[in-house]
Amino acid sequence: MSIRSPLDDRHRQLGASMTDFAGWEMPLHYGSVVAEHAAVRDSCGIFDLSHLGTLTVTGPGAEATVQRAFTNDVTALPVGRAHYTLCLNDDGGIVDDLLVYHLDWGYFVVPNAANAPAVRSVVESVAVDCEVRDVKADMACIAVQGPAAADIVTAAAIPVHELGYLDCRVLVVPAGGSSATGGGPDGPPPEGGVLARSGYTGERGYELFMPAEAAPTRWDDLLEAGAVPVGLGARDTLRLEMGYPLHGQDISPATSPVEAGLNWAVKPATEFVGRDAYVAAKEAGARRRLWGLRVTDRGIPRAHCTVLRDATPIGETTSGTFSPTLKAGIAMAYLDTSVQGGDTVQIDVRGKALSAEVTRPPFVASSPK
Repeated sequence: MSIRSPLDDRHRQLGASMTDFAGWEMPLHYGSVVAEHAAVRDSCGIFDLSHLGTLTVTGPGAEATVQRAFTNDVTALPVGRAHYTLCLNDDGGIVDDLLVYHLDWGYFVVPNAANAPAVRSVVESVAVDCEVRDVKADMACIAVQGPAAADIVTAAAIPVHELGYLDCRVLVVPAGGSSATGGGPDGPPPEGGVLARSGYTGERGYELFMPAEAAPTRWDDLLEAGAVPVGLGARDTLRLEMGYPLHGQDISPATSPVEAGLNWAVKPATEFVGRDAYVAAKEAGARRRLWGLRVTDRGIPRAHCTVLRDATPIGETTSGTFSPTLKAGIAMAYLDTSVQGGDTVQIDVRGKALSAEVTRPPFVASSPK
């Protein structure tokens, strides 16, 4: 049986089409994926992300533990900041990609829903002199994304205009009544919350992690302030327009950061799990690379379509969709290393060849900064 979000009744009241996602029953859309996508690009949308994993790592050995578990250099991450990082297996494959937040009390680790148990296992396997807690059952997350996000969140009594990209801080949100930042519980979740300027849409945005019982009132406040509810369907089209990889499709334990173009999130001097395999893969060089494809014909690519050049297979798509912003098909694909940006290729979509241009994402001119 699927797990229900603390906001489940709100979604049903809004007429959401629900779907199973990583064992959770979540809203796919509230009537129109395209309209919800446009709301985020043009104004402001809110997402229920309560399915995301949430781990806290606290204690004297917290920094060393997080450093060993993930690829980025957490010693360079000051309190009040977050960064993107990877969790690898011993073979250098990507167990997950995620954000780590550094608060006064320690580290807040937010893996993808389906990978939360695997990430927790890696963290616990290297934990020394610290406490690792899974606080998922007690937490909810609401993401507020779009050009008007700062005004919407502030109107809901959470001032955020001074937050820079990937800044984070303690969020105190009472179960009812007004919201607040500062004062009250300042310990790790579930007693306290986390407010961060982060997201997965490519727009200015904020993620509000809070005790589950506080989420319905906050959701109502944000809707009243003018936000549009957005489901997982538009979340996927938004992230794909930015070229953000989706674990389980564009990256997986079978892919290396080297071929996925994620070397920038890996600091080999930090001695993380999978480091030796990663270094070996980097020295050997990638045999394929992840690229973006913008379709120039009429048609929509999907995952697992063969990509050809001069009738010769040179790769396969991993994600594909219709871009509501570009009004064209877009895709991500692993292609032979001989392929260069600007090349023209063909995507075999159920026997029909769609011409596409090889490009480096993002496909649209948006920025979360």
